[in-house]
Order: sequence, then structure tokens, then C-alpha cells
Amino acid sequence: MKIALVGYGKMGHMIESCAKVMGHEVVATVDVVAQDATNLVKAGDGEAVALAVKTSGAEGVIEFSHPTAVLGNLKALIPLGLPVVCGTTGWAKSEAEIENLCAATNGACMRSSNFSIGVNMFYKIVEEAARIMAEYSDYDVAVWEAHHNQKADSPSGTALEVARRVMLGNKSKTEMVFDAFHEKPKANELHVSSTRIGAVPGTHTVFFDSPADSIELTHRARSRAGFAKGSVIALEKLCEKIDNGTLSRGKLYGMEDLF
Repeated sequence: MKIALVGYGKMGHMIESCAKVMGHEVVATVDVVAQDATNLVKAGDGEAVALAVKTSGAEGVIEFSHPTAVLGNLKALIPLGLPVVCGTTGWAKSEAEIENLCAATNGACMRSSNFSIGVNMFYKIVEEAARIMAEYSDYDVAVWEAHHNQKADSPSGTALEVARRVMLGNKSKTEMVFDAFHEKPKANELHVSSTRIGAVPGTHTVFFDSPADSIELTHRARSRAGFAKGSVIALEKLCEKIDNGTLSRGKLYGMEDLF
């Protein structure tokens, strides 16, 4: 497959390496600062992004840019009609807008806070564990995540999805709290805390704690390679499922649609 990469930072370079190892051709790399990108564009210039991808002959696009750029990029890319995989986080509140854009332009986009296959298995494990533990009122639950100090958003998109899965399993938790507590937390509040330090690729832990014992479920990424490879697999699957009719155009999808 011929792939265009929009966003050519550390993750973009790693995705390029993974795509080539997996037998794909990267025909365009687009960025606003990376001097080694094949297409250097001005920040916010959606037309330039679309033109770079359109003229490259790409058959699919992987977008890994920045929370401040992602919406403009998606608005430029989706109308091209190419399957788009988006790994940039920090735009959850605008998902309905992008979903409507997909429907209006017959575009197809898959977004995920984390394309790692292991993380997506972790989501399912967490949801089931939360459901089991919810039957026992002695056990409280909380979420914690740690990432490198260059990460632009907090909490991570993965942590938000982990918290959402906890709340799906445990209906008594109805509100996420991200700030420090200055009073006793309410029983319905789920604390989601973050740490930014060093070069941590990504660690996510769910704590179940009772007066008698504690249970911890942790996913610890060793490198970004799992995220990079997962995004290429996601594009492969998205294209395959659109071609065979399992998925249709005009929709915004998530990794759950691949499992």
C-alpha cells in the first residue's frame, strides 16, 4: 500500500520504519517543522496538507501530529476519500464534528487514543475486572498514568479510555476527576491522575483497593514501536474491511471495530 504520513515527528519516523518493514511504501511525509519531511507546510494550511497527500498517489493516510493541528488536518484529509487513521489525541470533544464530516463527504476515518494491540486488550481486561469488582463495595478504584515530559496533553487519551472502561464496568462511578482532591472524594468520583517525567513511553495502571488487599492492573509500553506498528495494522484493516464491505464509508471508527 502507498501511505502518506501527516505528522513527521518521532512517532511519524517510527511509523515510516514499521510501514516499510511491513512491505508498504511511504509516498509522502507532511509536517510543519521537520526539515526531512518531503512536504513542509505552514501551520494551519489545510489546503497544502490536502494537496501534498492528493498528489502523492497515496492509498491511505496515517495522521500523528499535535492536538492543536489535528482537527484542521482531518478536515483537509477526510474529503479526499482516502481511508484515514488518526492517532493524535486531545480532540474527543470534536468527535461528533468529524463524524458528521465523514458522513457528508463519504470519508472513512479510524481514530484511537492508542493503536497498540496490547493496550486494546488491556481495555477489555480492565472493563471486565471493573465489572467483577463492582459487586464488592469494599473495593474502590482509581486510574493513574505516566508519560514522557514532551507529551502535550494530560491526562493521556489512553487513560481517558481506560477510565471510560472502568465506568462501563462499575456503574457506581459516574464522574472522572483529574485535579488533586482538597476534600474527601465522593463515592461516585473516579480519580484519574497523571505524571509527566523523563522519557516514559507510557504506563497505565488501574488500582482496586480494599481494607484487606490491593489489586493492580498495569500496561507498560517498552517503546513507541507498538503504537507505530498498530497504526499501520489499523490502516491495513480499515482498507481491507472497506473493500470487502465489512465496514462502510461515511463513518468514524475506533479500534473496537477491528476486534
